[in-house]
Amino acid sequence: MSIDSSDILLESNVAKLVHRGKVRDTHSIDEETLLMVSTDRVSAYDVVMPNAIPGKGAILNQMSVFWFGMTNHIVPNHLINFAMDMEDMGLSEAVRRRSMIVKKAERIDIECVARGYITGSALQEYEDNGMIAGVSMPTGMKEGDLFERPIFTPATKAETGHDENISIEKMEDMIGGELTHLLQQMTLEVYRFAHGYALNKDIIIADTKMEFGFIDGELSLIDELLTPDSSRFWDKNLYSPGSTQPNYDKQFVRDWLANQGWDKEPPAPKLPDDIVNKTSIRYREAFDKLTEIDLR
Repeated sequence: MSIDSSDILLESNVAKLVHRGKVRDTHSIDEETLLMVSTDRVSAYDVVMPNAIPGKGAILNQMSVFWFGMTNHIVPNHLINFAMDMEDMGLSEAVRRRSMIVKKAERIDIECVARGYITGSALQEYEDNGMIAGVSMPTGMKEGDLFERPIFTPATKAETGHDENISIEKMEDMIGGELTHLLQQMTLEVYRFAHGYALNKDIIIADTKMEFGFIDGELSLIDELLTPDSSRFWDKNLYSPGSTQPNYDKQFVRDWLANQGWDKEPPAPKLPDDIVNKTSIRYREAFDKLTEIDLR
């Protein structure tokens, strides 16, 4: 079964829908607590596709739960419970396996991106002007090359439309230098830890984006963490710089869309069944390789 809208599966006396994002539906439990449901919706270029990827929400949710547990020694996060363990809430199993119960946070409206390899929008910016996030890069880099050290490239967080890459200087103007430095430090520390862990599972985490907020005045990770939606996962054993890498994420979707002449504005074209199936398979492979736990 595919779930692309969680509110129809929730009893009104359990939680009220308060926000619908590109992929996640957020429901209010009480003044301090939220139920966050990862649906099977898929987005590309910040546009939601008209059809979903069956099972995707459960994978995203349970992978985030895994990584929140793995990284809470670095930075706290908003997770309270994996909703699968909260049968007394009266939620269906389909919703529970896609859900987590979290603390409300005061969100910082910046996407914090860590990049270990040059690809995606960073590669495009580099090819245009030799810079990434306003910082000059070495000459002669090609797609998939490893940076000498991971870099931090922030972006504005758009509710609708496209996110915009910004310089660290602009981020400082928006939220202040001290908070910018702390977010950069935490993002890169989490990325370096996860990258090292994943290499031992034969996966390269090429880049990833994180979101942060304040919970009771404490900086915390929120939303999702190190999933195939928020990260590029490459096959370590087939890694070869100079072209698109074999992957475990939604690159199948991006590649197909790139060949359709689509202008990256809504509405998006419907995904064919083979692209949906391939994407579903790769997401599950990433989950199995990285977590080595049973998908519930």
